Amino acid sequence: MAGHKEHENKANMRIAIVNDSPVAQEVLKQIIFCKPGYKIAWTAWNGQEAVKRCVQDRPDLILMDLLMPVMDGVEATRRIMAQSPCPILIVTASVYGRSVTVFEALGAGAMDAIRTPVISGGCEGHEVQALLKKIETIGLLTTDKVHSIGDLKESVVPCRYQETMGFRPIVAIGASTGGPDAILRVLSVLPFDFPAPLVVVQHMEPRFLQGFVSWLNEQIELPVKVALEGMEPFPGKVFVAHTNMHLVLNGRLRFAYQECNQAGPFCPSVDLFFLSLARNWPWKGVAFLLTGMGRDGAQGLLELQKKGWCTAAQDKDSCAVYGMPKAAVELGAAKKILSTGEMGQLLLRYFSKRDKGREDSDILAL
Repeated sequence: MAGHKEHENKANMRIAIVNDSPVAQEVLKQIIFCKPGYKIAWTAWNGQEAVKRCVQDRPDLILMDLLMPVMDGVEATRRIMAQSPCPILIVTASVYGRSVTVFEALGAGAMDAIRTPVISGGCEGHEVQALLKKIETIGLLTTDKVHSIGDLKESVVPCRYQETMGFRPIVAIGASTGGPDAILRVLSVLPFDFPAPLVVVQHMEPRFLQGFVSWLNEQIELPVKVALEGMEPFPGKVFVAHTNMHLVLNGRLRFAYQECNQAGPFCPSVDLFFLSLARNWPWKGVAFLLTGMGRDGAQGLLELQKKGWCTAAQDKDSCAVYGMPKAAVELGAAKKILSTGEMGQLLLRYFSKRDKGREDSDILAL
């Protein structure tokens, strides 16, 4: 009975709608009424009104449009996350045609984005169900009932790689809410000839993946590509995980994917990727856990820290949402707590001093 009551509690959500279109507001209201336990907290016609309403009555979730008069969804998201933070899901008719604006909103603290559904087939319509699924996932992310490292251990094959090779460091970055902007800030200081591979695991709607890769390629010197099955992480490249499967590094030191059937709402899982590195990468490296809601990545970061990796969590002041990094700090998984700018500088120092044979303790002394 306790488990049933917990499930009921998760389903109860007060949801606000911010959209300048009367038609879109009505559609979203009808969708919210499809789910027992979901209620309308309030509605607003523009971002400025939403900022004021959120201060007075903070909902469990805001469905935020992007393009609105007076104040758009990006600026409204930024102000809400600064003044009265709560989960924000971008729901807009133009979401897939405006990738730059979408990433600005995600960087400002929105959790995800999806196109405004068309109600065809009532509550059982495909687009309606897709939105309801995202709302349910956000409800799970705002609780502490997420997967633990124990749920994931058996899915990663221990290292059996025996070949003797020189030192090959790797940089692993995990992020969620607000991640695109934070990742950009870390990577933007790195030169095109950076001497290690970098792997990014970002919680993101699958349809945004290619846009995210293209957006990063336009902003930084390092080439960015999607991590493909069987590909080896080689230096001077940024590899971004697919967003609808779990990325791991296997015993042959190559990328592999697993179905998203693990416990918890995270896909791809930062924890699972970090754990695969702890099991299979024979050398030390650098791992960062950036802004995000929930706890994904914290226990995996701890496993890397136990292996002697240089680990850091993003500091509260520079986070859009201080959830995942906070969990890592509470576990003692982060050797350093840094801003994104400091993380970029740490990477430059780490690999510069590696070339000179300096110790990790020297590198960590920023």
